[in-house]
Amino acid sequence: MIESDSAVPTADILVVDDTPDNIRFLSSMLTESGYAVRPAISGKIALRAAQSITPDLILLDINMPEMDGYQVCQTLKADPKTQMVPIIFLSALSDVKDKVKAFQMGGSDYISKPFQMDEVLARISNQLTIRQLQKEVESRNLQLEVALNDLQSAQLKLVQNEKMTALGQLVAGIAHEINNPVSFIYGNLTPAMDYVQDLVDLLSRYQEAYPQPVPAIAEQLEELDIEFLTEDLSKIMTSMRTGANRIRKIVVGLRSFSRLDEAGCKVADVVEGLESTLEMVRSRLEPDDQPAITVVKQYDPIPSIPCYPAQLNQVFFHLLVNAIDAIRSRLEQEPAIAPQITLTARQFNPDTLEIAIADNGIGIDEQTQAHLFNPFFSNKPIGQGTGLGLSICYQIIHDTHQGEIIVTSQPGQGAAFTIHLPTTLPLGEA
Repeated sequence: MIESDSAVPTADILVVDDTPDNIRFLSSMLTESGYAVRPAISGKIALRAAQSITPDLILLDINMPEMDGYQVCQTLKADPKTQMVPIIFLSALSDVKDKVKAFQMGGSDYISKPFQMDEVLARISNQLTIRQLQKEVESRNLQLEVALNDLQSAQLKLVQNEKMTALGQLVAGIAHEINNPVSFIYGNLTPAMDYVQDLVDLLSRYQEAYPQPVPAIAEQLEELDIEFLTEDLSKIMTSMRTGANRIRKIVVGLRSFSRLDEAGCKVADVVEGLESTLEMVRSRLEPDDQPAITVVKQYDPIPSIPCYPAQLNQVFFHLLVNAIDAIRSRLEQEPAIAPQITLTARQFNPDTLEIAIADNGIGIDEQTQAHLFNPFFSNKPIGQGTGLGLSICYQIIHDTHQGEIIVTSQPGQGAAFTIHLPTTLPLGEA
């Protein structure tokens, strides 16, 4: 639309005809009717005019030298900039085949010469009205799309907040309930092992001092197999200590993973968070009925940075779970592969840290990669994915941490998710 002096939009009409008299007549009549008119005496000039300023409507003659109206129409409809402009053909050709071809080329209407100006004005008004309605529909569709994206984003944040709140409460409760008894057991195992060793030493001294015990004691010693008992008791105590230590590590991992005391932006060790998250998925890495997944760690020395530790741990958790699922899927098809996840941490540049989680799983095709971070998109079977994980990861990295998350993958060759985190971020509450 071209703005008139009164600020009322005036339709811009491009009139294309190789006959000057026709152009003058149409231009005069359309101008009197309040339209802004631009003339073009050839198809090539018309195309340049349409590219320069997109018209609201085009009146197009068919029979023109060098480039006829059909070719002009086809070219305009192939250009995204002009493909929605309504085109009304004006031609002395009145055969049905000519009209059909005009519509096939993308024409919106067809008027046969000689024509009545009232008819031309009525058809122009009709096409402009239709185009205006189309623009309104496009505008409303765009508004709806924006509203839908905002709604999905809000839903995503609500789901994330509820999930993290519930997880945090669960983790805190478990860690608190387990920590005290495990600490008691672990703390008493060392003196208990010393006491047992003292008793074994004392028993050995008795055997040396009284090599010939009374028959009742000799009979009981034979039944107990004292040599095996003392040897196995040491192994049992060591095993108990190892188990208690493993539980302590899990409790520490739970606390570090949830980071309930670090809801805001804090200076934290990103690798420590990655390691604590790895503990959370340890059982899935080493299942009893499937091959264990080897974890290769390639950590360069990196500094602690301002970040939201609990949210980053959530990102690591989603990516690790997805990597495990991808490897398990490939193992179903190729049992002979050596399953592996590679964790990398390095200084990408002076202002950025790079954390990468790569797997040799089933991989992701290019079409799926384009939608991975969309809310509610999932390429997992129904019931096995909500479509929220990677979208949440994107928001946490891109929006909260002002970083980026990049996926590189080829089907059958695994996938790598690379995270770039800035080393500077304002400290404070989320």
